[in-house]
Amino acid sequence: MNSLIRGLGTAIPEHSIAQEDTVELARSFVYGNDDNVDALPMLFRLTKVHRRSSVLLEAPNGKPYRQSFYPAAMTSDDRGPSTGKRMQRFAEEAPGLALVAAQRALKEASMSSDEITHLVTVSCTGFYSPGVDVALINQLGLPSTVGRLNVGFMGCHGSLNGMRVVKAFAESDPSARVLMCAVELCSLHYFYGWDSEKVVANALFADGAGALVAQARAKTGDEWKLADCSSLLVPDSEDAMSWTVGDHGFEMTLSPRVPNLINEKVLPWLNDWLAKHGLKIDDVASWAIHPGGPRIIQSVASALDLSKSATEVSSRILGDFGNMSSATILFVIQQLQQQQASRPCVALAFGPGLIAEAALFL
Repeated sequence: MNSLIRGLGTAIPEHSIAQEDTVELARSFVYGNDDNVDALPMLFRLTKVHRRSSVLLEAPNGKPYRQSFYPAAMTSDDRGPSTGKRMQRFAEEAPGLALVAAQRALKEASMSSDEITHLVTVSCTGFYSPGVDVALINQLGLPSTVGRLNVGFMGCHGSLNGMRVVKAFAESDPSARVLMCAVELCSLHYFYGWDSEKVVANALFADGAGALVAQARAKTGDEWKLADCSSLLVPDSEDAMSWTVGDHGFEMTLSPRVPNLINEKVLPWLNDWLAKHGLKIDDVASWAIHPGGPRIIQSVASALDLSKSATEVSSRILGDFGNMSSATILFVIQQLQQQQASRPCVALAFGPGLIAEAALFL
């Protein structure tokens, strides 16, 4: 029996904003410090992001989009809404976005909600309980006996960790029907003040949700088979990327070392892992690279000697949607499926640790 991806669904908030317009919002987070404020337009352009969606955007009476959650900084010590207020907004907004993605995945799988036996939820941008899992059970009408597991606070590679769980659930029981849903509201964690690493995060991240449905059965058509997953904890890299709970939102550190670490460590790990499946890097026909940022994509391409076309979908997702943390890789895989990308396909994502996660699709 194989773990087959039966359906994929994605969702973004109703309103989005062009990247050049987000610069004005970013200016309001920095009090004083004119030299740094003047650098914001260039910094935001360097992300290669063109448009991002957020649950915080409003379009009242047909006027240009605005948001009222973040007041302008009034002093250099202002850090914006408390973490409690941000988590309250997560609890209000996350279930609805997750629901749309899950409904679309079920529809593509031609599966009814009462067939689902296991539910895996993924998020690193919000906590509350009962959480998104319980909301999905109620809103989708999942069986009250559904098995639940939450993959929390693992960062941009969270969906690949979730897929590992999906594969285990599906292959442990031929009757299992597994729904995984990742929902991330990154815009709830905008940083006030000036810290170059956190301002980069302000310029990259966005909101979105992705879901998939899987089951174990004999492969009969063109479904994607989730063949294996792999992890790499890069030695001595704990300071390269972090994601911590602060008093005013969750705070990211993203060291300039990350691209170099990727360049140095990814190739040997992938070579060893793929060899277990009788494969080499050159045998991989398509790549689903999590677009953490343009330098992440470039570093992977350089390390693996990939052509520009191999990273085209990842770059397009980054430009069209921004980095939606764990949900983003599902957007990339969905586009690859829609354009009938060849396999084997390897999905790659990176998160705090520094840890790399991979999934192999056949």
